[in-house]
Amino acid sequence: MWRRLLRQNESYLAVLVLLLCILITIANPSFLTFENITELLAGYSMIGIMAVGTLFVLILGGTPDVSFTAIAQVVEYAVVVMTVAWGGNILLAILAAALMGAIMGLANGLIIHHFRVPTIIVTIATFNIYFGMLYVVTGGKLINGVPEMFRAFSAVLFFPSVSKIGATYGLTLHPLIWAGALLLGWLILRRTFLGRSIYAMGGNETAAERVGINTLMTRVFVFAFVGLLSGVAAVVHVSIVQSVVPNIIVGKELEVIAAVVIGGASVFGGKGTITGTFLGVLLFAILNNGLTLLSISSYWYNVTIGVIITAAITISAYQQLRQTRSRVKVKVEA
Repeated sequence: MWRRLLRQNESYLAVLVLLLCILITIANPSFLTFENITELLAGYSMIGIMAVGTLFVLILGGTPDVSFTAIAQVVEYAVVVMTVAWGGNILLAILAAALMGAIMGLANGLIIHHFRVPTIIVTIATFNIYFGMLYVVTGGKLINGVPEMFRAFSAVLFFPSVSKIGATYGLTLHPLIWAGALLLGWLILRRTFLGRSIYAMGGNETAAERVGINTLMTRVFVFAFVGLLSGVAAVVHVSIVQSVVPNIIVGKELEVIAAVVIGGASVFGGKGTITGTFLGVLLFAILNNGLTLLSISSYWYNVTIGVIITAAITISAYQQLRQTRSRVKVKVEA
């Protein structure tokens, strides 16, 4: 059992998260308080939800989808405008956001499959189309007055407490939605034929086709799922910030991809877990929160993301090279 744990990337990542928590708490005891932990989880819920979708894309083919933040940005703006004009409730807003995001993501999947263009090329193009059209249509106008239902959604608290300055805090719905996305992702990947098909395509798409896997439907599902989660993440985000800025989500894609890669997803496809993705996001959340509590410049956070991506990709490439050499050696000996 211990040997199996030591071979898993998640084990080392969990130890790193634990050590980081201990070090930050020693430097600033306020880190390990219920108030700070709930704020940390709520603040990274959007990143965590989008990371689940990004994991699916990396498992499928290794190269990341970079358009999901543009999808979230468009959906956030559109949903708020629609609710201002027509009213509704938060459930309808989430369903509308999920549907819009799924349709936009589905378009990526169809283009990638039928034209056999690399994922990153297609999604760079659609990123610019979605984000550019948002500015063409809106003129970059900010929306400061969001409907009350978003405020009410954000105000729902579990285990409410009062801080020293009289502010009420507690566990909000945002981390619970993140937990729901993690559970759904885990169920699909580990308990369904579709999940096995995604891993199989990531390992070898030609072999997957030969054993009868519908690669079109699998790929379309993955990209629609990314879009769906991006739409849900958009609603979570606007309920937290209580405003809509047309470029506030765009730019987060690097952080999301980095969290998934450090969580063990391979840049060559066919590898990755929900547990690793959760720990990757949690690591970045703790790091960002810790730097703030220790009054260290946020620029170091950006530096750290770059270092982590470089290290994770290097390790993944080294592991892939070792596996390739092992296969060649076995063939030669045979």
